[in-house]
Amino acid sequence: MKRNFAEWLSTFRNSIADYGYYIDFEKVHCNVNEIKVELNILNSLIGSHTIEKDFEKLLTRYPETLKCIPILLAVRANEIAAMDEDGSYVYSFKEMNYSIDDYKMFMRKTGLFDLLEKHILGNLVDYVTGVETGLDSNGRKNRGGHLMENVVEKFIQKAGFIKNKSYFKEMYIHEITEKWNIDLSAISNEGRMEKRFDYVVKTKNHIYVIETNFYGSGGSKLNETARSYKQIAQEVATIPGVTFVWFTDGKGWNSARNNLRETFDVLETIYNIQDMEMDIMKKLFV
Repeated sequence: MKRNFAEWLSTFRNSIADYGYYIDFEKVHCNVNEIKVELNILNSLIGSHTIEKDFEKLLTRYPETLKCIPILLAVRANEIAAMDEDGSYVYSFKEMNYSIDDYKMFMRKTGLFDLLEKHILGNLVDYVTGVETGLDSNGRKNRGGHLMENVVEKFIQKAGFIKNKSYFKEMYIHEITEKWNIDLSAISNEGRMEKRFDYVVKTKNHIYVIETNFYGSGGSKLNETARSYKQIAQEVATIPGVTFVWFTDGKGWNSARNNLRETFDVLETIYNIQDMEMDIMKKLFV
């Protein structure tokens, strides 16, 4: 029985964020621990009344503390560029490439000396932990990109498939071709395009190539995704023994519903999370 597109779309989710999506605290603590000793040395500058003199002594005696300075500005880099009316600089924080006076100028003009000498901070380890937490929140987009992959993989496993035996993650067209001696030139532009599928499920007599994504918000990318997958669906349909499956979800599709519907109309094997919860994989992968 043909499914109703509007009803299917109405079951799309607002979010699939798990508990680890928001902050990767293990990564945060690991990054802080790598420079914890040096940060504690720099703690001696907090509240200093002769901070430029103390900074010079500290940097001379403990040059390794230099590497901590970028993260105090929420920068992940060994070099920082800065310019004003007095000149243009590219400061290295791996090895000093300017005089200590130049680094003192950097600390003063960036506001780091003020931050330290005015005792605005209590402890640099705590401060950097906060900075790392803020920077890690920028990684949500990358983590979000893998959330749907993780959801799909759990349902593949629930359906009884075993990784690297009956299902495979991130396989390129040439790998599929070599492993099962199947001609996929219809989707590789005669071997000139190297596409990678998120998952491949292999049953006794069939190969299922799978794409996954989740869109919590709209954008032009969704229209292009729908068009691209419609083309892949039509190309794969010409290859005996291979089926293209697309697992997608997210309220963002409401802004691109027309393009999604076009793909829905030509691709019977397009499913969302509710379909997976209804054990579609056990019915599909046979």
